[in-house]
Amino acid sequence: MSRFFSEKYAKLEPYVPGEQPKDQRYIKLNTNENAFPPHPAVAEAAAKAAKTLHLYSDPECLELRKKLAERYGLTPEELVIVNGSDEVLNFAFMAFCDRNTPAVFPDITYGFYPVFAKLNGVPYREIPLREDLTVRAEDYLQAEGTVFIANPNAPTGIALERDRIEEILRANPDHVVVVDEAYVDFGAESCIPLIRKYGNLLVTQTFSKSRSLAGGRLGFGAACPELIRDLETIRYSTNPYNLDSMTLAAGAACLEHDEYNTRNCRTIAETRDRTREALAALGFEVTDSKANFLFARHPEVSGEEIYRQLKERGILIRHFRTERIRDWNRISVGTEEQMAAMLRETEKILAGCR
Repeated sequence: MSRFFSEKYAKLEPYVPGEQPKDQRYIKLNTNENAFPPHPAVAEAAAKAAKTLHLYSDPECLELRKKLAERYGLTPEELVIVNGSDEVLNFAFMAFCDRNTPAVFPDITYGFYPVFAKLNGVPYREIPLREDLTVRAEDYLQAEGTVFIANPNAPTGIALERDRIEEILRANPDHVVVVDEAYVDFGAESCIPLIRKYGNLLVTQTFSKSRSLAGGRLGFGAACPELIRDLETIRYSTNPYNLDSMTLAAGAACLEHDEYNTRNCRTIAETRDRTREALAALGFEVTDSKANFLFARHPEVSGEEIYRQLKERGILIRHFRTERIRDWNRISVGTEEQMAAMLRETEKILAGCR
């Protein structure tokens, strides 16, 4: 750090993204990207939009908001369009948390939550997951702060049922409950249908996972118009042109071919479940993931050793050093061929460690 760096950020520990190798020699199962490319029409729409890059993009994101509203049975006023769902999550910390309103979230969850809290000078409270790594809804019934729930949770992949989230919403009428649904399309229940029932609900989603646009950086928030206006106040006070024209066009085209994305999600979920069974047959404990990744540990070989040996064999998975989950690894679901290769090499590693 330079001597000019502000003291208020001196102790900030930034979020650490998964490894992004510059060559392509790895089978990359570490960053939860979609195994399939976007529909061909998406790239065509982005290329067409590139012809007008000398002009500013639409700050209202109107075409995309209309298509999203139609897709989810909402009005455009119930949506905010953002640069990846990370942006709307940061906006939520800015808009709905302060010194008197702390953030509340699980101790094992998306690693950006404590970063956003510290970045914005927000106090926060972490609630431990159960021993089986599930979120206990009862722990959030009198949260006394803004609640952030990743559903399915990351990195465990475990989802709460929608009626349990409703319990949290009903018990916290004076605080916003943010439901982060980055992985919801792979088998969990979305809370978007609840936004008209609960004025304290904000649902966030991303196009990165289920819609194959991780490189496009596109996400959205859904809530009652009053909460959306709060978020738009933050957006227009930071960067009203937060989405470029190519991404907006790609997102609109993506929604026009959403059945393609739905089929891909179904295929990924089927591959996930088959891989879970195969890992269990090798002796792994595997959570009941409803996301596009698996969370697994082996009773005889450490998570770090499995991660290290797979990397040496050209396969990247995600290992966490947090004490409570250091023996676990998160494995993104790739193609059938990629998962078969991961399983073959894992079996060899286990055989060599016995």
